[in-house]
Amino acid sequence: MTDSKKNNNNESKKNDKIEVEGKVTEVLKGSDYLVELANGHTVKAYVSGKMRINMIRILPGDTVTVQLSPYDLTRGIITWNKR
Repeated sequence: MTDSKKNNNNESKKNDKIEVEGKVTEVLKGSDYLVELANGHTVKAYVSGKMRINMIRILPGDTVTVQLSPYDLTRGIITWNKR
């Protein structure tokens, strides 16, 4: 297998993110949040870098978009705040 094929496989695995909507239920220490997803599961999520740089404020009750890794469905990244 050539190097270009290996890189394409690694990049596709790296970019396989699951995007779901949820509601912030609790703000935890260290800029972590508990988010309840539409299917009833609760995940621990943190704010993405772009949202942190632009100082987007997230409060309990906000509707957010969370990216989950297929490897660990208990942790996520908040990428969008819909309020």
